[in-house]
Amino acid sequence: MKRREHVWERRVQLAAHPFAYPFIAAVARRGPAVRVPGVGIVVGDPELARQVLLDHEGFRKDGPGSSGALWTPVLGPSVLLNMEGEEHRSLRTALTGLFTRAQATELCTRVLGPVLDEATDRLDAGEAVDLVALTRTAAGTVIGELLGVTDAAGAEVFERGERIVRMVGLRTRELTPRQVARAKAVLAGLVTAAGEAYDRAEPGSMMARLRGHGLDREQALGLAAAFLLTGTETVATTVPRIFAIWHDAGLLPTLRADLEEDGAAFDAAIDEAMRVITPSPAMLRRAARPGRLGATRVREGDRVVIATARCDAAAGPFDPGAASGRCPAHDPKRLWFGAGPHYCIGAPLALAEIRVLLQALLTAGADRVVRRRVKRRVLIPTYARLEVAAHREPSNHATLEVAAS
Repeated sequence: MKRREHVWERRVQLAAHPFAYPFIAAVARRGPAVRVPGVGIVVGDPELARQVLLDHEGFRKDGPGSSGALWTPVLGPSVLLNMEGEEHRSLRTALTGLFTRAQATELCTRVLGPVLDEATDRLDAGEAVDLVALTRTAAGTVIGELLGVTDAAGAEVFERGERIVRMVGLRTRELTPRQVARAKAVLAGLVTAAGEAYDRAEPGSMMARLRGHGLDREQALGLAAAFLLTGTETVATTVPRIFAIWHDAGLLPTLRADLEEDGAAFDAAIDEAMRVITPSPAMLRRAARPGRLGATRVREGDRVVIATARCDAAAGPFDPGAASGRCPAHDPKRLWFGAGPHYCIGAPLALAEIRVLLQALLTAGADRVVRRRVKRRVLIPTYARLEVAAHREPSNHATLEVAAS
């Protein structure tokens, strides 16, 4: 029998991609790298995926068919995610000190205080809190702080990024001119505010640090927009799914107790849940030279689709042993953040947001899911609603947890 956390997480994934997920699973059963007409070479093996990600000269993020080319018309040519070679290394080096674990934790703890205080007050009062709404606001608040956008609410910042991400599907190769124009219009207000923050160069702000590292105004604004698109939806969709998996696996009491000690199991449980979730289900590369991936021949210009979700699932379903630290992590290198030169530079910030949010919920006593509904036909699988509450009530209230509709 499948455990409860497996059932719900699979519902989340299939609601988002009812055909793509089973299709990728079927392709992966045919081999570690399989050429699929109209799609590209699909890589479903974790070690082969790392080989591709580490070979930044043979498999690039720029050029036709790559993820970088998808966003260049909107963000400009110099925003890390669409760069390669010395130019990429130079800009990444300049940004290395921006997202240390200590800095990210301080930032998230400071700016999320008011958001979390309101949520924990509601939990203390016996009310339910919707984690989907909470994390959307939290993610938007953090990015707004980074961009220097002080006049927009966190939910508004998030909604702007979401409107652009909704234009993209797993099979999207490029945005139409109309989509590009719409995306730029959505970003316009935030970019203007970020530009003003760049001009003010307030000490300690991200825009000031970008300016201090020698980035010109156009580069800084492009990066600001890129952080909005990559740093909101992934975090906001991940936190509710992690909490749901922990709840369904019966881990919440263990993790709450662990936080009172050294928090080692807490971090392990986040990693194991993120392996199962894989916030970015696929990564794209363009083959820059001929070669082979396993037994599959690669031609120059081939589109390579790294099925990250499938690669991470190769280690099996959610493992409570790994999550509680009783056995080694299935993937200590965190493939879900990528690998090599393009390993997610914002990973420390994403993990800090996730830790701060989940720690606050556990400390406040959130220990049950009272209602949930999965979200359909979205790029990143998620819940449409996940209401949680503190203090368990009699079992006749369990009917409040409803199936996906």
